[in-house]
Amino acid sequence: QVHLVESGGGLVQAGGSLRLSCAASGFTFSDYAMAWFRQAPGKGREFVMSITGNGAVTYYAEFVKGRFTISRDNAKDTADLQMNQLKSEDTAVYYCAAAPTRRDAGSSYYYIITSYEYWGQGTQVTVSS
Repeated sequence: QVHLVESGGGLVQAGGSLRLSCAASGFTFSDYAMAWFRQAPGKGREFVMSITGNGAVTYYAEFVKGRFTISRDNAKDTADLQMNQLKSEDTAVYYCAAAPTRRDAGSSYYYIITSYEYWGQGTQVTVSS
């Protein structure tokens, strides 16, 4: 049975940092790209960052450039999102997700929500201004 469990969310002041972690089980972790999405109140779920199965390539939304970093540990089946310089507009529920590696996939594959088969339950991040 597949599980993705996020942790590390919470309340932080603007300008602060948080590190989210996603623990995976029930599938071959290294065969899957991992991503973080987020959903703010009243808005749709949006892509934040992703990382390929071998960790060699990362993709990011423009709004996190220079502030967030994604990483993974295939020995521990975890994927982390380091968030620095947080802003009030980063307030959202953050979800980790897993997409099967596709050898023919272009870069757009890693941004598209429908590529991701497995999802966690989400963790709340609240940034106070």
